[in-house]
Amino acid sequence: MVDQDVPALDDPVGQSLAGHHAHLARRLGRAAAYLPGVATFSTVSAGPDAAEWADLARLLGPGELADMFSCPATAPPDWEPVFRLEGRQMIRPGTARPDHSHRETGTEVVRLGADSVAEMLDLVARTRPGPFWPRTHELGTYLGIRDNGVLVAMAGERLRPPGWTEISAVCTAPEARGRGHAARLVGALAARILARGERPFLHVAEANGDAIALYERLGFTTRRQVTFRGFRTP
Repeated sequence: MVDQDVPALDDPVGQSLAGHHAHLARRLGRAAAYLPGVATFSTVSAGPDAAEWADLARLLGPGELADMFSCPATAPPDWEPVFRLEGRQMIRPGTARPDHSHRETGTEVVRLGADSVAEMLDLVARTRPGPFWPRTHELGTYLGIRDNGVLVAMAGERLRPPGWTEISAVCTAPEARGRGHAARLVGALAARILARGERPFLHVAEANGDAIALYERLGFTTRRQVTFRGFRTP
């Protein structure tokens, strides 16, 4: 049974900025956004009025990207649309830990931190798993796999609404695909999340059928369809 009535997952950005990630937030009135360099995500209330949109515009600055993630609120007409992407939100039902025992000889899952940012940004530039910035690793734990010292795969924790942790930035270098690295990293992160009494969830573009199939094999199910949208502030 897929959990439908989970309000925290209906507004994961707002819930994260109001709670676990409050120290990474900037605010003006009821509008909020992550600090520059951490994430581009912004949020407004469920029924924002013109004043709240004006607060968000002032918070971000003129001509800046307002990445509204899955917020369904309609932006003012003078906010220029930048992107629109159909996707889905997936969750892992239950509390059983995933089986990620399939291990490749000669590789090791390592924790990535500030000293690995240059490598992480390079891998993201090559694989384009989604937005990732110099301070994104501060959102949570990031894990990677190295091959002869070179970072070839990674995944990490992003949004943190109450009781949940999002798995994100799942990517593998082209030359290292087909070895189970993504499954191993997602499994390791899911086990960490479950061990601290939370549950894992993630977001994926609807067009990325391979990723959806992988997550379904790992026990994730679709909770709802979402539309990711971004705008340029006036």
